[in-house]
Amino acid sequence: MIHMIDRRLNGKNKSAINRERFLRRFKGQIKEAVTRAVNGRSITDIERGEKVSIPVKDINEPGFAHAPGGIWERVFPGNDRYSRGDEIDRPDGGGGSGGNGGAGNGGDGEDDFVFELSKEEFLEFFFDDLELPNLVKTQLKQSMVMKPVRAGFTSDGTPTNIHVLRSLRAALGRRIALSAGPLEELNTLQEQLDELLETQGERSQEVQTLQAIIRELKAKLVCIPYIDPFDLKYTNRVRVPKPTTQAVMFCVMDVSGSMDEAKKDIAKRFFILLYLFLVRAYEKIEVVFIRHHTQATEVNEHDFFHARDTGGTVVSSAIKLTKKIIDERYPDADWNIYVAQASDGDNWDSDSPQCRQLLSAEIMPLLQYYAYVEITEGEPQNLWFEYEKVAEQHAHFTMRRIRNPAEIWPIFKELFKKVSARGGA
Repeated sequence: MIHMIDRRLNGKNKSAINRERFLRRFKGQIKEAVTRAVNGRSITDIERGEKVSIPVKDINEPGFAHAPGGIWERVFPGNDRYSRGDEIDRPDGGGGSGGNGGAGNGGDGEDDFVFELSKEEFLEFFFDDLELPNLVKTQLKQSMVMKPVRAGFTSDGTPTNIHVLRSLRAALGRRIALSAGPLEELNTLQEQLDELLETQGERSQEVQTLQAIIRELKAKLVCIPYIDPFDLKYTNRVRVPKPTTQAVMFCVMDVSGSMDEAKKDIAKRFFILLYLFLVRAYEKIEVVFIRHHTQATEVNEHDFFHARDTGGTVVSSAIKLTKKIIDERYPDADWNIYVAQASDGDNWDSDSPQCRQLLSAEIMPLLQYYAYVEITEGEPQNLWFEYEKVAEQHAHFTMRRIRNPAEIWPIFKELFKKVSARGGA
């Protein structure tokens, strides 16, 4: 068995292999550091990287050392103060890790281990224990994507796809094939030369002719290159259709007059966090943005977060538009459908029962998950009580309340934590 170790250095002389091994080994400590970092930054800054620190005590590794006791003899270079048998005083002050040693004029301490996480690594740890719940493969054959797969080896390709082992094996076979005949002839001529040298001597014309032929054969053998462009083998990859799941996420936000700027800001942060999570978590997913006051409209991402139109509140208009878009573009037989709604709960009294009826009868049978967050510091509004009835009838309908920006991340984790973390729910 042949073991090949890739020791090629990546950018800035950092080994990606060693870095990945480090991140796997200290995953728990890094996740704790990422959690601490999140508490000190804005939700809108989540997507950038982060410097994280790990206490030295958490990355110490076991090792072998001499047990205390016994008779030790040591030689200290540059010693001009001590003689054999003298006792050396313990340094003053502590020397604990993390710079936590006591004050004093001596002793050494160690700072925390600090390193930089890239944006991708930060998001990987940030969303590690989350998933879009209830993702099911509703109809694989209807969703095909082209994925590269290995398909043997080829003689043409880019340098990054060179297969070193195959190339060296091909070079070795070529050298053996080209040198086999000349080597056999060389061995035969060498035996003849040895016999002639014993009988005729070096000045014999026949000996000199034979020596010239031998030199020519050796020159041919030397000219055989160690590796030739013909030997190079490249990993061949072809694109083949692969079945994949597809999902669509509806982001529904109330922009009525009762939704002041503070509430809209919380809703925007929640959806920004959700958008980052979805883009990272799934290979093929579409996001639909719906704003509503008395009327609902489908908008692009920029208008969803920055448009200034406002008005009264008719939540059913957004639910009806969601149903219309599903019917026209996202049949539930082919798509996994998710809806996240943010509102302050204020709605026309006569409209809230209609919202419950629309959700229960027309929307929930088509969905995998519906998450409703109500942004208010006061008592629940009429829409909340109607939605509670929907939650009682449908296990995949979840609702939470957010009072301030500090609750965004805990609520988000609660809504989208992994199924195993819910106890198999």
